[in-house]
Amino acid sequence: MERLTIQEEEVMLYIWELGNCVVKDIVSKFPEPQPPYTTVASIVNNLKRKGYVEAKRFGNTYMYTPLIPQGEYKRTFMKGVVRNYFANSYKEMVSFFAKEQKLSADDLKDIIDLIEKGKEE
Repeated sequence: MERLTIQEEEVMLYIWELGNCVVKDIVSKFPEPQPPYTTVASIVNNLKRKGYVEAKRFGNTYMYTPLIPQGEYKRTFMKGVVRNYFANSYKEMVSFFAKEQKLSADDLKDIIDLIEKGKEE
């Protein structure tokens, strides 16, 4: 799976949210000032080339559908972040965010609860 640029990721998030969509639908999701239609169309074509979306022609337009589930994308690239920046340790990652005060004690308790519930299933 090829890594996406920031712009491609942003467009892909809208495609995942919309499901089947045309470029006009994607442009409408952007806050003002919206990017030009041609810019978004170009990004969508890059996503198609990278295998993230498929295009089906309907009249004079194309309907785009995500080929890669959002969860699969997150898993793949989070594994890379943990491997490359946290010595392949999720504990190190959580510790980093706790030290940087990006996670509160309540957040950490919630994470522990989620882990414990996961073990029960």
